Amino acid sequence: MKKRSTFACVIIAMGCIAFHAQAKPWRHGVIEPKSDAGFLLMAFSQDFAKKQGLDLQFVSLKNDTLGLRAIISGDLESYEGGVPVQIWARDASVKVIGCPWLPVPHMIYARTSITSIKELAGKTFATSAPSSMPDLIGRLAVEEAGLPAGSVKLANVGGDSDRYRSLAGGVVDAAVISSEYTPIIDRSKIHILRAASDVAPDYLRTCYEATAKTLAERPDDAAKFLATEMSALRFALANKDATVKLTQETTSQKPDDPRAGFMYDEVKRTNAIDPSLPIPMARLASMQDSLLKLGVISKTIDITTVIDNGPRTRALTLVGP
Repeated sequence: MKKRSTFACVIIAMGCIAFHAQAKPWRHGVIEPKSDAGFLLMAFSQDFAKKQGLDLQFVSLKNDTLGLRAIISGDLESYEGGVPVQIWARDASVKVIGCPWLPVPHMIYARTSITSIKELAGKTFATSAPSSMPDLIGRLAVEEAGLPAGSVKLANVGGDSDRYRSLAGGVVDAAVISSEYTPIIDRSKIHILRAASDVAPDYLRTCYEATAKTLAERPDDAAKFLATEMSALRFALANKDATVKLTQETTSQKPDDPRAGFMYDEVKRTNAIDPSLPIPMARLASMQDSLLKLGVISKTIDITTVIDNGPRTRALTLVGP
């Protein structure tokens, strides 16, 4: 990103934290930037936080597990990532305070010779770490197709770029990968088998999460943080050039790389991002039921116990209509 001249970075195991002189910063974690970085990082690129009187800093993280550990330990005040339904059954201290990105933006890509999920029987299907979003999408797709357990080899093949290379190189037969790869796939070898949003229509891509302790100790800053994100997302959705440019600068994509522009257009086409940061209770409950069915969790809980709508309500008054 461009505006790093105002702070210094300290590298720790989780990522890069920017420390300002001002006391009590609000440290927010985001997944390592990809072709959607313009949306995830817009709040840090201009004066949105300054206008709210908030010292907002960011940490880049490799996965949701690190993000959850960081907010629980107090190393971060908030995190934007996958909904932690898996831990709710054990620890309700993590609260969802808003959800910016609603549908899951992944695709199931496959070799062109494969025309249905059922044809993956006896073949290798690249996903990611157990209980990650790609893993869950893969398992749901296999189950929906009525294939017996174990009939498809679900392989943990790292990140999106790793899975794409494995599929393009013929190492695997199908893969769950971010839709950002759609404009660059070799269509003579690879095609879209199914959209993840069709396999799991109620799954949420990202929500903002914080602990009950942080929210109780810093309610004003929590509201300012969400107000900052609301303003930044409104700006991003209204300014394609600025958003695409931020993505390209952050990820070092070349100007002729189509992925940043494609992701922007997909967000707009599908209304994927809602800057009012809703908390869709019915979808959260559906996700929980799905994870119970998949055996990821052993019991369900009352979803209302892991929701805190207070910061969002206050943030809406700060940003106005």
